[in-house]
Amino acid sequence: MSGQNAARRTVLKGAAALAGTAGAAAALTACSGGGDGGASAALSSPVDLGAADAVPVGGAKLYREQKLIVSCPAKGQYKAFSATCTHAGCVLDKVEDGEGSCPCHGSRFDAATGKVVQGPAAEPLPEVPVKAEGGKLIAG
Repeated sequence: MSGQNAARRTVLKGAAALAGTAGAAAALTACSGGGDGGASAALSSPVDLGAADAVPVGGAKLYREQKLIVSCPAKGQYKAFSATCTHAGCVLDKVEDGEGSCPCHGSRFDAATGKVVQGPAAEPLPEVPVKAEGGKLIAG
């Protein structure tokens, strides 16, 4: 009987190891995200971001809930980008010194161009159409 118990333990250990490997693979897949920076989840309808003057001239503002980052290179001119990191799909958490930062792995993006300033992200943030209408910013 002890031979059968030993064989059963070996099978169970193998099944547990296989389950652990599958779980780790699933976690890694989730971490690697879509890599498209949210471009595939582009805004399906226009989104009112509020007052256009909330974005300082020469600066940028993060609209985390809308997953957008908007810059204003000159008075009345606006550029918007997805605020979803192109590395693992995390949403940027702050804008400092003209750069949007990803809290997950440290990628940084130029808020005025969407270009990668620091990896591990390799792809820039996708641009999103934005315009000022009646003193409000409308994205999408």
